[in-house]
Amino acid sequence: MSLTLGRIALATAAIMAAVPAMAQTLTLGVRAGPESIDPHFTATGTQAEALKHVFDTLVWSGDQLQLEPGLAISWRAVDATTWEFKLRPDVTFHDGSPFTAEDVAASIRRMQALSGPNPTRIYVRRVQDIRIVDPLTIQIVTDGPAPTLPNDFIRLFITSARATAGLTPQDSNEAFNSGRAATGTGPYRYVSWTPREQLILDRNDTYWGGRQPWARHVRREIPNDAARVAQLRTGQVDMIVRVPAADVATLERDAALRVVKADTVYVFNLEFDFREPSPQISAKDGSRLAQNPFRDPRVREAVDLALDRRVLAEVAMEGLGTPQGQMVTPRIFGFNPALPVPTPNLVRARQLLAEAGLPNGFRFTLNFTNDRLPGDRGVGTAMAQMLARVGLEVQAAGQPAAVVFPARARGELSTMMAGWGTLTGEAHYTYSSVGHTNNPALRLGAFNWRGFSDAQLDTLIQQAAVELNDARREQLLQQTGARFNELRVSLPLASITSAWAMRRDRVNLARARADEDTLAMDIVPATR
Repeated sequence: MSLTLGRIALATAAIMAAVPAMAQTLTLGVRAGPESIDPHFTATGTQAEALKHVFDTLVWSGDQLQLEPGLAISWRAVDATTWEFKLRPDVTFHDGSPFTAEDVAASIRRMQALSGPNPTRIYVRRVQDIRIVDPLTIQIVTDGPAPTLPNDFIRLFITSARATAGLTPQDSNEAFNSGRAATGTGPYRYVSWTPREQLILDRNDTYWGGRQPWARHVRREIPNDAARVAQLRTGQVDMIVRVPAADVATLERDAALRVVKADTVYVFNLEFDFREPSPQISAKDGSRLAQNPFRDPRVREAVDLALDRRVLAEVAMEGLGTPQGQMVTPRIFGFNPALPVPTPNLVRARQLLAEAGLPNGFRFTLNFTNDRLPGDRGVGTAMAQMLARVGLEVQAAGQPAAVVFPARARGELSTMMAGWGTLTGEAHYTYSSVGHTNNPALRLGAFNWRGFSDAQLDTLIQQAAVELNDARREQLLQQTGARFNELRVSLPLASITSAWAMRRDRVNLARARADEDTLAMDIVPATR
């Protein structure tokens, strides 16, 4: 596989051709921001979205998740276990130092060593060895055939080897957050960050991809939906992300505003804990159950049949959702068109609970994010009500992502409802992360926090990981999806449609991305 230079440059030139003289500040109202300025700290979407402005990735993911040149201008498979990447010449970091293969190697090693609430090492898990051929050529030796390594490298953020030299995992966050290590090659330079408030970036006038139209970019965190809309309408921000569904029609009627909508690859899904015992499950009287009921496939099926995905998409998500029956959306390589969206059946759900020895149900906590993706609070609340109809006593526990993800990593949860996006465009990324047995030695199952394991599913995932034939790999991934659904490892619920709103006289969104990233590089000043 070899990709040529120029797609990004051509796209940028097309956008910039319609842009008036260089504008000043772009202020964006976001629902959530980064959790650190270290791009390797966590794999959450809002983290990557913010830091793509400062740090380039080795391979770029286009607006529809197509692979494009980034800091690598081309790549090819040298043999079954070796990929060679040719690096972009004449690129400098914000401190003026040159970008070389040493920085790529150092970034990979950092990701392999660091651990955060959602570890980024999943993107380099296949790397076994690194060979620097020359300053602009690097070879990556993998632990077996790795046909999707370039897909994984869309999240390989390149940090400066010089700036990160000597940093320990314990002092990395401080070094990046203070700005000492926050030197990238991206289109914007780091200025300051106030957690839970705002991130300020200034234009990098020597950016290899061309000078951006915005002298300064401010990403203001406004988690409250009503407040975010209000700040847009009063002109305090130029654009807002994740417009609440209830406000879309109203904002579309406002002549001063423009609304853009796009389908995304994010799928709300319910994860079960398979560990014994599980911390948030009990009988309805509070006593301990003989075993974790989610280990019984009949109970998982009962939960599945109690959920009405159409209502979740149309009512809880207020029309900004599409019912889904699998973890990946139709645009993803490995999507299985034969898998249906489940139909609710409350009578059968109650029968299954009775067959499992739980005719009166049981009590558990339903954990979900309430500030990460559009509709997450509404979906979680509606699910609790739906499950009550079959006799389950559910405590709805919506919390900020910054609270619930660390709690999940600590093993404190019995369920989790959140969004998952197949950001690499390839289904193996998803199934190997959440469906495979958590196996540090194989570097698989990094997001399988709940003790699930199935030998047949593991085999399918491992076979797909090394299959170089695209048709055969697609077939294996479709079989993987079918097995994942048969076991109800997680319950896919609905995919997310995202909406952006902006001041018509100030800005325009040139590209709406399937991964929902909102980047200053895709926003241009309004033409007058």
